[in-house]
Amino acid sequence: MLRELTASTNANLVSEKPHPTLESNLAPSPREPIVNDFAITAATKNGSGSQTSNAILLRALFKMGIPVSGKNIFPSNIQGRPTWYTIRLSKDGYLARRETTEIMIVLNPDTVLEDHQNTAPGGVFMYADDIKLPVRRSDLHYYAIPVKEMARQHEADPKLRTYVANMVYVGAIAQLLGIDLDEIQAALMFHFKGKTKPVESNMKVVRAAAAWAAENLIKTDPYRVERMDKTKGQIMIDGNTAAALGAIYGGVGFVAWYPITPATSLADALNEYLPKLRIDPETQAPTYAVVQAEDELAALGMVIGAGWAGARAMTCTSGPGISLMAEFTGLGYFAEIPAVIWDVQRMGPATGLPTRVSQGDVIAAYWLGHGDTKHPVLLPGSVYECFEFGWRAFDLAERLQTPIFVLSDLDLGMNQWMSKPFDYPEEPMDRGKVLTEEQVNATRGFARYKDVDGDGIGWRTLPGNESPFAAYFTRGSGHNERAMLSERADDWENNMDRLARKFETARKLMPPPVIDMVEGAEIGIIGFGSTDPAIQEARAMLEAKGIRASYLRLRALPMNDDMTMFLAAHKRIYVVEMNSDAQLCQLIRLHSPKDAEKVRPANHSDGLPLTAHWITEEILYQETRH
Repeated sequence: MLRELTASTNANLVSEKPHPTLESNLAPSPREPIVNDFAITAATKNGSGSQTSNAILLRALFKMGIPVSGKNIFPSNIQGRPTWYTIRLSKDGYLARRETTEIMIVLNPDTVLEDHQNTAPGGVFMYADDIKLPVRRSDLHYYAIPVKEMARQHEADPKLRTYVANMVYVGAIAQLLGIDLDEIQAALMFHFKGKTKPVESNMKVVRAAAAWAAENLIKTDPYRVERMDKTKGQIMIDGNTAAALGAIYGGVGFVAWYPITPATSLADALNEYLPKLRIDPETQAPTYAVVQAEDELAALGMVIGAGWAGARAMTCTSGPGISLMAEFTGLGYFAEIPAVIWDVQRMGPATGLPTRVSQGDVIAAYWLGHGDTKHPVLLPGSVYECFEFGWRAFDLAERLQTPIFVLSDLDLGMNQWMSKPFDYPEEPMDRGKVLTEEQVNATRGFARYKDVDGDGIGWRTLPGNESPFAAYFTRGSGHNERAMLSERADDWENNMDRLARKFETARKLMPPPVIDMVEGAEIGIIGFGSTDPAIQEARAMLEAKGIRASYLRLRALPMNDDMTMFLAAHKRIYVVEMNSDAQLCQLIRLHSPKDAEKVRPANHSDGLPLTAHWITEEILYQETRH
């Protein structure tokens, strides 16, 4: 974005002159008002308390009925480095990141030049009046606000003034854009869970800043907000919280985890809601266990043990943790033990960019482990599906008796998204093929790894089954149908063939893709996960340029016949994903080699969520070459 805007902004730079605290602005613009269709970015320092202010603005706009989304770009340290939070308002309901920001609010002097250049032509540049601008642009509307002075006036404790300062820009921008202060107060009440003291202290600053802005700032820009009704019946939630709630409603009984960005907040949400929702009503004892392990390897080891014992068990991690979990994942695959592994993806390899988004773990999760291993993978594309797959993953893990991966990502997991309310699972829990004491006694034993139903899945017993015929050895080494140690070639081949049949069963059980076929479209777009909002918007942009595109959103691996039919129906296929190696594109080519030449990568990986503009331009560029 910096490169794109530099050329247009350099021509508009003029020398900065000393300015008073009360900013002198250009004459009001004759442009038509721009209502509910722009982006606001707050540039602050990490750890300064701006997260609260940004959440308040986002929720207030949401409660005004305006479709909004929030993107937090934050550093991997704890405090002091630059952070940017962008709120997109879209009257048309588009929620993907945009490459331009019309309203820039700057409280961080360290990034002022970058932020200045990154403000769209015709945009607003609101900044703390103690920040000196070496240059000014003739195509921006400037508003200087006395942030530090107002913080001193309203907070006696110097240690708290940095936090109070953020509420100054909330009040000023609310006045400038027309954000309802009652909605600001309601958002504060929601954030502080009804605690009146912090609400009143923060609202005092907001109202003072709004009053100051009304008296001292002359509005010259065209941007404003107006109430709409497009969020009625919607909720706002992050994907990690949605996943935790889904797991709880899916009967999770055991959680083992190790802290890692961006998955920690999923475990935090479990720790917050499990005590409220999973307490025995008679004994008041918890009906779950959560263990913070010494590392990710230990975490999955505990989960495999709990799954073997019959608990619905899960862990949550990110790419580096997945690397450590390879050995136990292979054990779960070969010994056939249910487990759920949430991978909230971030930028790799190695430590990479811990607070940036990626979809780079697709192949790693699908084939994690040495030897011939392959795993079912769920690919939620919304916070609603994070909730749904939170419970559905347990059903699949127990039905297939295998580890199930759920690949979310930082953007979906940690940012706030609008969603329809979650539906309570209506299906009964699917515990899979579990033999009771009576069933085992009736047959006087069973063969743990025998395929008796043709689906590749054997029957199992759980600890606590009192039948003398219920026991078997769980092995990660070679074994025969009766779970006895075997190094015979025919036993090995029979076992691997059966596991392959089970994987074909998984192909039928995994959630099918969501497909929007467009009659007469020559091209198709395939995507997954958090790229969905950008792809939806890009399709509209392409159609405006005369290019109609069908769309398949993949929701699971392995792929089924729906993918094969979609490939056959189009001349060219573009696979949109956020990684450098076009990983899903490679898997699609392997799935249907005869269509490989028509399947084209449209991949990009810079740590930021994809934009509709990038997708549109990439497809247009490739279309000109075909």
